[in-house]
Amino acid sequence: MSVTTSNSRYALSRARQYAAELDLNSEQAPAQRAPASIVKARRHLLALLLATAPGLLLLAIWYSGTTFGHINALLLPAPADVFTALSNGIGSGMYLSNTLVTVQESVGGFLLAVIIALPLGYALAKSRLLATAIQPYLSAGQAIPAIVIAPVLIIWLGYGQMPTLFLCMLVVLFPMVINTVLGIETIDRTLIDAARVEGASGWSMLAHIEFPLAQPAILAAIRTGFTLSITGALVGEFVSGGDQGLGSLAMVGLHQYNTPLLFATLIVLAVLATIYYSSTWLLVKWAQAAY
Repeated sequence: MSVTTSNSRYALSRARQYAAELDLNSEQAPAQRAPASIVKARRHLLALLLATAPGLLLLAIWYSGTTFGHINALLLPAPADVFTALSNGIGSGMYLSNTLVTVQESVGGFLLAVIIALPLGYALAKSRLLATAIQPYLSAGQAIPAIVIAPVLIIWLGYGQMPTLFLCMLVVLFPMVINTVLGIETIDRTLIDAARVEGASGWSMLAHIEFPLAQPAILAAIRTGFTLSITGALVGEFVSGGDQGLGSLAMVGLHQYNTPLLFATLIVLAVLATIYYSSTWLLVKWAQAAY
């Protein structure tokens, strides 16, 4: 027997032995597998670490740059100064009162946009003539920057929350309409025809067939619009020059060169945007459970 043949047989026997060991390990794996609760807890811990790691890294770079990098505090305040301004503003109620104003403006504008955008998007998807007549004006309105529209609204509606509310509505309206149109137009026509054969029409068709099938696009429109409504509220507060709202508070920090106040306001806005986005996530979960 040659050396080559002997080596080949030895390699083959080792491969079979290794395969048998793998089979034995696979049979023992279920007994050694961690409980589902532990696996789920590990996944949540990993997700938490992945979510917090970039923020902690950014905070470390920020602290190092302001402490050892000799960066001018007018350009980038130290984290301690920002958190002091934040705690003082929270303690005095300044951030609470101004946040409530911004929330009222953004939520009011968003709800007004929902009332208009969803029916309008459905009508545009159903009527080619209506879409031809209205869509060019919607596109033109979206092309005009909100900061240019805001002074016109102030002239028409005066100062206060009313022009900001309408500006929020205009900022949110176009993407919500487009997403609604997309959701209705991408429904499989065979499903619609089958529902009509079964006698569905009008409200029953909308409630039980079209809305559930277009739900992902409509929910995406709502999530995008709700988060984007903060932008409309801030633009309105910037232009109106009032003394209420987080946008006005940010302008105070800018005009006074109070960068700790400005950065603290940015933190409050980031938290508010996170709350808005999380609430829309809960809406998606509720809609998925309901339909």
